[in-house]
Amino acid sequence: MSQVYVSIGSNIERRKHISAALRMLVQEFGALVQSPVYESNAVGFESAPFYNLVVGFDTGLSPGAVRDRLHAIEDRNARDRHAGLGARTLDLDILLYDDLVMDRDGVVLPRDDITRYAFVLRPLAEIAGSKRHPVSGKRLDELWSEFADASQVLQPVDWLPPETA
Repeated sequence: MSQVYVSIGSNIERRKHISAALRMLVQEFGALVQSPVYESNAVGFESAPFYNLVVGFDTGLSPGAVRDRLHAIEDRNARDRHAGLGARTLDLDILLYDDLVMDRDGVVLPRDDITRYAFVLRPLAEIAGSKRHPVSGKRLDELWSEFADASQVLQPVDWLPPETA
């Protein structure tokens, strides 16, 4: 089994789509380790604020098969793949797949977003802080403590699990 970490983001009907994604991810992959949920402003484009979090799970599927299942979940949540940068109902991205480093079949691992965006790195470090980045070799909690872009502000969100939301 491989250990996979996936970022989840939404800025259209955020609670609805993230709750749906969490239910679907459990159906597809089983038990999840889930970070807290954070609100952040869009980075690189004008749009409504996002909710973001990271989940981890174990799977026997290949990275490409995981990506395909994530895309299917996005599609079931009305994801518009032709919209480019902008608002989205749901965004699911593989961040880490074990310690794999690859760029094949549309899957790039580890995902560059880990070291670029607070809304990815902080929740990832919270659930996998002792894990080492496959390229830099630094622990994820170390990378978070060194993160220097103060313009990327995260606000914790009160979040109830989907069963009680």
